[in-house]
Amino acid sequence: MDAFIIEGGHPLRGTVEVRGAKNAALPMMAAALLLDEGKLVLRRVPNLADIKSMANVLQELGVRIDRRGDEMTLQVVSDKNCRASYELVSKMRASVCVLGPLVGKRRRAEVSMPGGCSIGDRPIDLHLKGLAALGASVAVERGYVIASARRLAGGTMYLGGPMGSTVTGTENVMMAAVLAPGTTIIECAACEPEVQEVAKLLVKMGALIDGIGSPRLTITGVKKLHGCTFDIIPDRIEAGTFMAAAAMTGGDVSIEKCNPDHLMCVTECMRQAGAIIETGPDWIRVRGNGMFHPVNVATLPYPGFPTDMQAQFMALMTRGEAISIVTERIYPERFHHVREFGRMGANIVREGPSAIVIGVKELSGAPVMASDLRAAAGLLVAALAARGETVLQRIYHLDRGYDQIEKRLESLGARIRRSDLKPEAAPLREAV
Repeated sequence: MDAFIIEGGHPLRGTVEVRGAKNAALPMMAAALLLDEGKLVLRRVPNLADIKSMANVLQELGVRIDRRGDEMTLQVVSDKNCRASYELVSKMRASVCVLGPLVGKRRRAEVSMPGGCSIGDRPIDLHLKGLAALGASVAVERGYVIASARRLAGGTMYLGGPMGSTVTGTENVMMAAVLAPGTTIIECAACEPEVQEVAKLLVKMGALIDGIGSPRLTITGVKKLHGCTFDIIPDRIEAGTFMAAAAMTGGDVSIEKCNPDHLMCVTECMRQAGAIIETGPDWIRVRGNGMFHPVNVATLPYPGFPTDMQAQFMALMTRGEAISIVTERIYPERFHHVREFGRMGANIVREGPSAIVIGVKELSGAPVMASDLRAAAGLLVAALAARGETVLQRIYHLDRGYDQIEKRLESLGARIRRSDLKPEAAPLREAV
Protein backbone atom coordinates (compact mmCIF):
# COMPACT_ATOMS: atom_id res chain seq x y z
CA MET A 1 0.00 0.00 0.00
CA ASP A 2 1.63 3.23 -1.15
CA ALA A 3 1.92 6.13 1.28
CA PHE A 4 3.51 9.57 1.32
CA ILE A 5 6.16 10.25 3.94
CA ILE A 6 6.16 14.01 4.47
CA GLU A 7 8.55 16.08 6.56
CA GLY A 8 6.65 19.27 7.23
CA GLY A 9 7.81 22.79 7.90
CA HIS A 10 9.51 23.61 4.61
CA PRO A 11 8.11 26.66 2.75
CA LEU A 12 7.24 25.97 -0.88
CA ARG A 13 8.98 28.26 -3.36
CA GLY A 14 9.15 28.31 -7.15
CA THR A 15 6.89 27.78 -10.13
CA VAL A 16 4.45 24.99 -10.94
CA GLU A 17 2.24 24.38 -13.98
CA VAL A 18 -1.36 23.23 -13.76
CA ARG A 19 -2.49 20.17 -15.71
CA GLY A 20 -5.74 19.76 -17.64
CA ALA A 21 -8.97 19.52 -15.65
CA LYS A 22 -9.93 15.98 -14.68
CA ASN A 23 -13.59 16.90 -14.29
CA ALA A 24 -13.69 18.28 -17.82
CA ALA A 25 -11.64 15.51 -19.43
CA LEU A 26 -13.83 12.65 -18.18
CA PRO A 27 -17.18 13.74 -19.69
CA MET A 28 -15.36 14.90 -22.84
CA MET A 29 -13.98 11.40 -23.25
CA ALA A 30 -17.51 10.03 -22.87
CA ALA A 31 -18.69 12.43 -25.60
CA ALA A 32 -16.72 10.32 -28.09
CA LEU A 33 -19.61 7.83 -27.92
CA LEU A 34 -21.71 10.39 -29.82
CA LEU A 35 -19.45 10.42 -32.88
CA ASP A 36 -20.96 9.48 -36.21
CA GLU A 37 -17.74 10.04 -38.12
CA GLY A 38 -14.15 11.10 -37.53
CA LYS A 39 -12.04 11.16 -34.40
CA LEU A 40 -12.14 13.16 -31.21
CA VAL A 41 -8.71 14.53 -30.29
CA LEU A 42 -8.35 15.89 -26.76
CA ARG A 43 -5.26 17.83 -25.74
CA ARG A 44 -3.95 18.56 -22.24
CA VAL A 45 -5.38 15.28 -20.90
CA PRO A 46 -3.92 14.68 -17.41
CA ASN A 47 -2.21 11.40 -16.58
CA LEU A 48 -4.47 10.16 -13.79
CA ALA A 49 -5.92 6.93 -12.48
CA ASP A 50 -9.45 8.23 -13.18
CA ILE A 51 -8.56 8.91 -16.82
CA LYS A 52 -7.29 5.36 -17.17
CA SER A 53 -10.49 4.03 -15.57
CA MET A 54 -12.65 6.00 -18.00
CA ALA A 55 -10.53 4.77 -20.92
CA ASN A 56 -11.20 1.19 -19.80
CA VAL A 57 -14.95 1.84 -19.68
CA LEU A 58 -14.97 3.38 -23.16
CA GLN A 59 -12.87 0.61 -24.66
CA GLU A 60 -15.43 -1.88 -23.35
CA LEU A 61 -18.05 0.19 -25.19
CA GLY A 62 -16.23 0.00 -28.51
CA VAL A 63 -14.06 3.13 -28.47
CA ARG A 64 -10.47 2.89 -29.70
CA ILE A 65 -8.14 5.10 -27.67
CA ASP A 66 -4.62 6.13 -28.57
CA ARG A 67 -2.57 8.32 -26.28
CA ARG A 68 0.67 10.17 -26.91
CA GLY A 69 1.83 12.38 -24.08
CA ASP A 70 -1.07 14.61 -23.07
CA GLU A 71 -2.95 14.09 -26.36
CA MET A 72 -5.68 11.46 -26.60
CA THR A 73 -7.43 10.32 -29.78
CA LEU A 74 -10.80 8.54 -29.49
CA GLN A 75 -12.70 6.79 -32.28
CA VAL A 76 -15.79 4.59 -32.19
CA VAL A 77 -15.03 1.26 -33.85
CA SER A 78 -18.09 -0.67 -32.63
CA ASP A 79 -21.48 0.44 -31.31
CA LYS A 80 -22.82 -3.00 -30.41
CA ASN A 81 -22.17 -2.97 -26.65
CA CYS A 82 -24.36 -0.73 -24.49
CA ARG A 83 -23.39 -2.17 -21.11
CA ALA A 84 -20.84 -0.53 -18.81
CA SER A 85 -19.96 -3.24 -16.31
CA TYR A 86 -19.87 -3.04 -12.54
CA GLU A 87 -16.21 -4.12 -12.47
CA LEU A 88 -15.21 -0.91 -14.27
CA VAL A 89 -17.84 1.64 -13.25
CA SER A 90 -17.55 0.82 -9.55
CA LYS A 91 -14.01 2.22 -9.53
CA MET A 92 -15.06 5.75 -10.39
CA ARG A 93 -18.30 7.70 -10.04
CA ALA A 94 -17.66 9.81 -13.16
CA SER A 95 -18.11 6.67 -15.28
CA VAL A 96 -21.85 7.35 -15.05
CA CYS A 97 -21.39 10.12 -17.62
CA VAL A 98 -21.47 7.44 -20.36
CA LEU A 99 -25.18 7.05 -19.60
CA GLY A 100 -26.32 10.13 -21.54
CA PRO A 101 -24.30 9.60 -24.71
CA LEU A 102 -25.22 5.90 -24.85
CA VAL A 103 -28.94 6.71 -24.69
CA GLY A 104 -28.53 9.61 -27.08
CA LYS A 105 -26.62 7.69 -29.74
CA ARG A 106 -27.36 3.99 -29.27
CA ARG A 107 -30.80 4.43 -27.71
CA ARG A 108 -29.95 2.01 -24.92
CA ALA A 109 -27.70 2.03 -21.89
CA GLU A 110 -27.01 -0.43 -19.10
CA VAL A 111 -24.70 1.30 -16.67
CA SER A 112 -23.76 0.04 -13.23
CA MET A 113 -24.62 2.38 -10.38
CA PRO A 114 -21.46 4.47 -9.90
CA GLY A 115 -18.74 4.03 -7.30
CA GLY A 116 -15.88 6.40 -6.41
CA CYS A 117 -15.13 8.47 -3.32
CA SER A 118 -17.04 8.07 -0.07
CA ILE A 119 -18.19 11.65 0.53
CA GLY A 120 -21.83 11.07 1.34
CA ASP A 121 -24.98 10.37 -0.62
CA ARG A 122 -24.82 11.42 -4.29
CA PRO A 123 -27.97 10.15 -5.98
CA ILE A 124 -28.40 10.18 -9.76
CA ASP A 125 -32.16 10.71 -9.71
CA LEU A 126 -31.83 14.03 -11.58
CA HIS A 127 -29.89 12.27 -14.36
CA LEU A 128 -32.75 9.80 -14.74
CA LYS A 129 -35.39 12.53 -14.52
CA GLY A 130 -33.72 14.37 -17.39
CA LEU A 131 -33.45 11.28 -19.59
CA ALA A 132 -37.09 10.44 -18.93
CA ALA A 133 -38.07 13.95 -20.03
CA LEU A 134 -36.42 13.17 -23.38
CA GLY A 135 -38.58 10.08 -23.80
CA ALA A 136 -36.35 7.37 -22.38
CA SER A 137 -37.72 4.51 -20.31
CA VAL A 138 -35.60 4.33 -17.16
CA ALA A 139 -35.33 1.65 -14.47
CA VAL A 140 -32.83 0.44 -11.90
CA GLU A 141 -32.43 -3.33 -11.82
CA ARG A 142 -29.86 -5.42 -9.93
CA GLY A 143 -27.53 -2.48 -9.45
CA TYR A 144 -27.72 -1.26 -13.05
CA VAL A 145 -29.42 1.78 -14.55
CA ILE A 146 -31.22 0.57 -17.66
CA ALA A 147 -32.42 3.27 -20.04
CA SER A 148 -33.84 2.75 -23.51
CA ALA A 149 -35.87 4.59 -26.13
CA ARG A 150 -37.01 3.80 -29.66
CA ARG A 151 -36.67 7.50 -30.27
CA LEU A 152 -35.87 10.57 -28.21
CA ALA A 153 -37.48 13.98 -28.54
CA GLY A 154 -36.67 17.38 -27.11
CA GLY A 155 -38.22 18.19 -23.76
CA THR A 156 -38.23 20.76 -20.98
CA MET A 157 -36.91 19.86 -17.56
CA TYR A 158 -35.82 21.34 -14.24
CA LEU A 159 -32.59 19.79 -12.93
CA GLY A 160 -32.37 21.54 -9.58
CA GLY A 161 -32.08 19.46 -6.41
CA PRO A 162 -31.90 20.01 -2.64
CA MET A 163 -28.19 20.88 -2.92
CA GLY A 164 -28.46 22.88 -6.12
CA SER A 165 -27.84 21.97 -9.74
CA THR A 166 -26.21 18.71 -10.79
CA VAL A 167 -22.92 18.90 -12.69
CA THR A 168 -22.72 15.38 -14.10
CA GLY A 169 -26.49 15.27 -14.49
CA THR A 170 -26.41 18.41 -16.65
CA GLU A 171 -23.62 16.90 -18.76
CA ASN A 172 -25.45 13.59 -19.12
CA VAL A 173 -28.73 15.13 -20.22
CA MET A 174 -26.97 17.60 -22.51
CA MET A 175 -25.12 14.78 -24.28
CA ALA A 176 -28.33 12.80 -24.68
CA ALA A 177 -30.24 15.81 -25.98
CA VAL A 178 -27.87 16.96 -28.74
CA LEU A 179 -29.07 14.15 -31.05
CA ALA A 180 -32.74 14.26 -29.99
CA PRO A 181 -35.05 15.84 -32.58
CA GLY A 182 -36.67 19.08 -31.46
CA THR A 183 -35.73 21.54 -28.75
CA THR A 184 -34.59 20.69 -25.23
CA ILE A 185 -34.58 23.26 -22.43
CA ILE A 186 -32.65 22.52 -19.26
CA GLU A 187 -33.59 24.80 -16.37
CA CYS A 188 -31.28 25.07 -13.37
CA ALA A 189 -28.40 23.72 -15.41
CA ALA A 190 -25.01 23.61 -13.69
CA CYS A 191 -22.76 26.54 -14.63
CA GLU A 192 -19.37 25.14 -13.59
CA PRO A 193 -16.49 25.83 -16.03
CA GLU A 194 -16.21 22.11 -16.73
CA VAL A 195 -19.87 21.95 -17.82
CA GLN A 196 -19.36 24.99 -20.03
CA GLU A 197 -16.37 23.33 -21.69
CA VAL A 198 -18.28 20.11 -22.38
CA ALA A 199 -20.97 22.22 -24.06
CA LYS A 200 -18.35 24.06 -26.12
CA LEU A 201 -16.86 20.71 -27.19
CA LEU A 202 -20.28 19.46 -28.30
CA VAL A 203 -20.81 22.65 -30.31
CA LYS A 204 -17.46 22.13 -32.01
CA MET A 205 -18.62 18.60 -32.84
CA GLY A 206 -21.69 20.04 -34.55
CA ALA A 207 -24.26 20.41 -31.74
CA LEU A 208 -26.50 23.46 -31.35
CA ILE A 209 -26.48 24.76 -27.75
CA ASP A 210 -27.47 28.24 -26.56
CA GLY A 211 -27.05 29.72 -23.09
CA ILE A 212 -23.68 28.16 -22.29
CA GLY A 213 -22.56 29.38 -18.86
CA SER A 214 -26.11 30.24 -17.76
CA PRO A 215 -28.61 28.15 -15.75
CA ARG A 216 -30.84 27.82 -18.83
CA LEU A 217 -29.57 25.72 -21.72
CA THR A 218 -31.44 25.47 -25.01
CA ILE A 219 -30.43 22.56 -27.21
CA THR A 220 -31.64 22.03 -30.76
CA GLY A 221 -31.17 18.43 -31.85
CA VAL A 222 -29.00 17.63 -34.87
CA LYS A 223 -28.73 14.45 -36.92
CA LYS A 224 -25.09 13.65 -36.30
CA LEU A 225 -21.85 14.81 -34.71
CA HIS A 226 -18.34 14.73 -36.12
CA GLY A 227 -14.83 14.63 -34.74
CA CYS A 228 -12.74 17.64 -33.77
CA THR A 229 -9.69 18.71 -31.76
CA PHE A 230 -10.21 20.36 -28.38
CA ASP A 231 -7.97 21.72 -25.60
CA ILE A 232 -8.97 20.90 -22.02
CA ILE A 233 -9.08 23.80 -19.57
CA PRO A 234 -6.68 23.99 -16.59
CA ASP A 235 -7.77 22.15 -13.45
CA ARG A 236 -9.03 24.84 -11.08
CA ILE A 237 -9.05 22.49 -8.10
CA GLU A 238 -5.43 21.50 -8.67
CA ALA A 239 -4.51 25.18 -8.94
CA GLY A 240 -6.44 25.89 -5.72
CA THR A 241 -4.66 23.05 -3.94
CA PHE A 242 -1.26 24.50 -4.85
CA MET A 243 -2.50 27.90 -3.65
CA ALA A 244 -3.45 26.41 -0.29
CA ALA A 245 -0.13 24.57 0.01
CA ALA A 246 1.84 27.74 -0.73
CA ALA A 247 -0.09 29.77 1.83
CA MET A 248 -0.08 27.02 4.46
CA THR A 249 3.69 26.62 4.38
CA GLY A 250 4.42 30.34 4.33
CA GLY A 251 5.84 29.95 0.85
CA ASP A 252 6.00 31.92 -2.38
CA VAL A 253 4.68 29.99 -5.38
CA SER A 254 3.74 31.05 -8.90
CA ILE A 255 1.06 28.81 -10.39
CA GLU A 256 1.14 28.96 -14.18
CA LYS A 257 -1.08 27.79 -17.04
CA CYS A 258 -4.20 28.28 -14.93
CA ASN A 259 -7.34 30.41 -15.22
CA PRO A 260 -7.63 32.88 -12.30
CA ASP A 261 -11.22 33.71 -13.31
CA HIS A 262 -12.26 30.18 -12.32
CA LEU A 263 -10.88 30.69 -8.80
CA MET A 264 -12.21 34.11 -7.83
CA CYS A 265 -14.08 32.89 -4.74
CA VAL A 266 -11.13 30.82 -3.50
CA THR A 267 -8.76 33.73 -4.11
CA GLU A 268 -11.01 36.14 -2.21
CA CYS A 269 -11.31 33.80 0.79
CA MET A 270 -7.56 33.26 0.92
CA ARG A 271 -6.95 37.01 0.74
CA GLN A 272 -9.35 37.49 3.65
CA ALA A 273 -7.33 34.90 5.52
CA GLY A 274 -4.16 36.95 5.00
CA ALA A 275 -2.47 35.35 2.01
CA ILE A 276 -0.90 37.77 -0.48
CA ILE A 277 -2.17 36.90 -3.95
CA GLU A 278 -1.38 38.42 -7.32
CA THR A 279 -2.98 37.30 -10.57
CA GLY A 280 -2.32 37.67 -14.28
CA PRO A 281 -3.96 36.38 -17.45
CA ASP A 282 -2.89 32.77 -16.83
CA TRP A 283 -0.99 32.79 -13.53
CA ILE A 284 -1.48 33.22 -9.79
CA ARG A 285 1.26 34.05 -7.28
CA VAL A 286 0.62 33.15 -3.63
CA ARG A 287 2.63 34.19 -0.59
CA GLY A 288 1.77 33.41 3.00
CA ASN A 289 3.16 33.33 6.53
CA GLY A 290 1.46 30.12 7.70
CA MET A 291 -0.95 31.81 10.14
CA PHE A 292 -4.39 33.03 9.10
CA HIS A 293 -7.26 35.31 10.01
CA PRO A 294 -10.50 33.41 10.63
CA VAL A 295 -12.79 33.14 7.62
CA ASN A 296 -16.23 31.60 7.45
CA VAL A 297 -16.98 29.79 4.20
CA ALA A 298 -19.87 27.79 2.78
CA THR A 299 -19.58 25.59 -0.28
CA LEU A 300 -21.94 26.49 -3.10
CA PRO A 301 -22.39 25.74 -6.79
CA TYR A 302 -20.16 27.76 -9.12
CA PRO A 303 -19.24 30.61 -8.88
CA GLY A 304 -19.45 29.99 -5.14
CA PHE A 305 -16.79 28.29 -3.03
CA PRO A 306 -16.18 24.82 -4.54
CA THR A 307 -16.87 21.77 -2.42
CA ASP A 308 -13.70 20.21 -3.87
CA MET A 309 -11.64 22.92 -2.08
CA GLN A 310 -13.37 22.58 1.29
CA ALA A 311 -10.81 20.24 2.90
CA GLN A 312 -7.82 22.23 1.63
CA PHE A 313 -9.24 25.50 2.96
CA MET A 314 -10.10 23.86 6.28
CA ALA A 315 -6.43 22.90 6.56
CA LEU A 316 -5.57 26.61 6.44
CA MET A 317 -8.16 27.46 9.08
CA THR A 318 -6.68 24.93 11.51
CA ARG A 319 -3.85 27.48 11.80
CA GLY A 320 -6.24 30.39 12.19
CA GLU A 321 -5.98 33.06 14.86
CA ALA A 322 -9.51 32.44 16.15
CA ILE A 323 -12.63 30.46 15.23
CA SER A 324 -13.74 29.77 11.66
CA ILE A 325 -16.85 27.98 10.46
CA VAL A 326 -16.78 25.81 7.35
CA THR A 327 -20.23 24.82 6.09
CA GLU A 328 -20.77 22.11 3.47
CA ARG A 329 -23.93 22.80 1.45
CA ILE A 330 -23.21 20.45 -1.45
CA TYR A 331 -22.31 17.19 0.34
CA PRO A 332 -23.21 17.66 4.04
CA GLU A 333 -21.37 14.47 5.06
CA ARG A 334 -18.10 15.46 3.41
CA PHE A 335 -16.15 15.74 6.66
CA HIS A 336 -14.18 12.49 6.91
CA HIS A 337 -10.96 14.53 7.07
CA VAL A 338 -12.01 16.23 10.33
CA ARG A 339 -10.97 13.25 12.46
CA GLU A 340 -7.64 12.96 10.64
CA PHE A 341 -6.90 16.67 11.13
CA GLY A 342 -7.54 16.03 14.82
CA ARG A 343 -4.77 13.43 14.83
CA MET A 344 -2.43 16.20 13.72
CA GLY A 345 -3.45 18.47 16.60
CA ALA A 346 -6.26 20.44 14.99
CA ASN A 347 -9.22 21.49 17.13
CA ILE A 348 -12.40 20.98 15.08
CA VAL A 349 -15.96 20.36 16.28
CA ARG A 350 -18.55 18.99 13.86
CA GLU A 351 -22.04 20.51 14.09
CA GLY A 352 -24.35 19.09 11.43
CA PRO A 353 -23.32 20.40 8.01
CA SER A 354 -20.71 22.71 9.59
CA ALA A 355 -17.29 22.31 11.14
CA ILE A 356 -16.23 24.78 13.82
CA VAL A 357 -12.47 25.19 13.45
CA ILE A 358 -10.63 26.59 16.48
CA GLY A 359 -7.20 27.69 15.32
CA VAL A 360 -4.03 26.29 16.88
CA LYS A 361 -0.46 27.58 16.71
CA GLU A 362 0.90 24.52 14.96
CA LEU A 363 0.07 21.07 13.69
CA SER A 364 2.20 18.01 14.34
CA GLY A 365 3.00 15.15 12.03
CA ALA A 366 1.05 11.93 12.54
CA PRO A 367 -0.07 8.80 10.68
CA VAL A 368 -3.26 9.75 8.84
CA MET A 369 -5.48 8.03 6.31
CA ALA A 370 -7.29 9.52 3.32
CA SER A 371 -10.95 8.62 2.80
CA ASP A 372 -11.41 10.34 -0.56
CA LEU A 373 -9.62 12.45 -3.16
CA ARG A 374 -10.10 15.93 -1.71
CA ALA A 375 -9.72 14.79 1.90
CA ALA A 376 -6.35 13.42 0.84
CA ALA A 377 -5.47 16.81 -0.68
CA GLY A 378 -6.45 18.59 2.53
CA LEU A 379 -4.34 16.25 4.65
CA LEU A 380 -1.43 16.72 2.25
CA VAL A 381 -1.66 20.51 2.59
CA ALA A 382 -1.72 20.20 6.39
CA ALA A 383 1.19 17.74 6.43
CA LEU A 384 3.41 20.07 4.39
CA ALA A 385 3.20 22.64 7.20
CA ALA A 386 3.09 20.33 10.24
CA ARG A 387 6.00 19.93 12.62
CA GLY A 388 7.68 16.56 12.16
CA GLU A 389 6.79 13.62 9.94
CA THR A 390 3.40 12.66 8.58
CA VAL A 391 2.60 9.30 7.01
CA LEU A 392 -0.32 9.82 4.62
CA GLN A 393 -1.91 6.50 3.68
CA ARG A 394 -4.29 5.53 0.87
CA ILE A 395 -2.70 7.97 -1.54
CA TYR A 396 -4.26 6.10 -4.44
CA HIS A 397 -7.00 8.69 -3.90
CA LEU A 398 -4.52 11.43 -4.81
CA ASP A 399 -3.40 9.50 -7.89
CA ARG A 400 -7.00 9.69 -9.10
CA GLY A 401 -6.90 13.48 -9.34
CA TYR A 402 -3.34 14.83 -9.18
CA ASP A 403 -0.66 14.02 -11.74
CA GLN A 404 2.62 13.07 -9.99
CA ILE A 405 1.92 15.56 -7.24
CA GLU A 406 4.81 14.45 -5.04
CA LYS A 407 7.37 15.22 -7.77
CA ARG A 408 5.87 18.62 -8.44
CA LEU A 409 5.80 19.48 -4.74
CA GLU A 410 9.37 18.25 -4.39
CA SER A 411 10.40 20.69 -7.15
CA LEU A 412 9.00 23.46 -4.91
CA GLY A 413 11.09 22.38 -1.93
CA ALA A 414 8.76 19.96 -0.17
CA ARG A 415 10.27 16.99 1.66
CA ILE A 416 8.00 14.25 0.39
CA ARG A 417 8.50 10.74 -0.90
CA ARG A 418 6.35 7.84 -1.96
CA SER A 419 6.83 4.67 0.04
CA ASP A 420 5.47 1.15 -0.17
CA LEU A 421 4.14 0.95 3.36
CA LYS A 422 4.34 -2.60 4.68
CA PRO A 423 1.03 -4.01 5.93
CA GLU A 424 2.45 -4.59 9.39
CA ALA A 425 3.40 -0.91 9.60
CA ALA A 426 -0.09 0.32 8.80
CA PRO A 427 -2.36 1.24 11.71
CA LEU A 428 -5.05 -1.32 12.35
CA ARG A 429 -7.96 1.02 11.81
CA GLU A 430 -10.31 2.22 9.11
CA ALA A 431 -11.04 5.75 7.96
CA VAL A 432 -14.17 7.31 9.34
